[in-house]
Amino acid sequence: MPSFDIVSKIDSQTLDNAINTAKKDILNRYDFNNSKSTIELDKKTNEITIVTEDDMRLKAIKDAIISRMVKQNIDPMSLDDGKAQYASGNMIRKEIKIKTGIDKETAKKIVKKIKDSGLKVQAAIMDDQVRVDGKKIDDLQAVISLCRKENFGQPLQYINMRG
Repeated sequence: MPSFDIVSKIDSQTLDNAINTAKKDILNRYDFNNSKSTIELDKKTNEITIVTEDDMRLKAIKDAIISRMVKQNIDPMSLDDGKAQYASGNMIRKEIKIKTGIDKETAKKIVKKIKDSGLKVQAAIMDDQVRVDGKKIDDLQAVISLCRKENFGQPLQYINMRG
């Protein structure tokens, strides 16, 4: 029986490249001359930590990261903004989580959307992904196009298509 998986993953090396390029972009900008700004990617917790002097610089750093992610074909919807906190002195610290895997709520929305479509397929939640089975590959492709039209708040990839 043909099947495929709906997942939400980011290649960590590509993300690392995007963050490093954004760091270089920021360090070379005139308005960041003599700035104590730092950008760090923690690969274990999948968090980007930004520390800078003011909101304007924070926004500029975020914009640089997002533009680099787009150039590396990483969907910026995978960023989950946290609140900016005031660190020591006049510094602002912001932690941005990177969404990986499909959480339970999003998975339920995806399964409900597939079931409401009336296509002859079965969708099941498996850990942090959704598996879709069907008798015809055309039905599976219809599910993929259905999910691409919908916005579930995070990027989705369609992998392991088996005929």
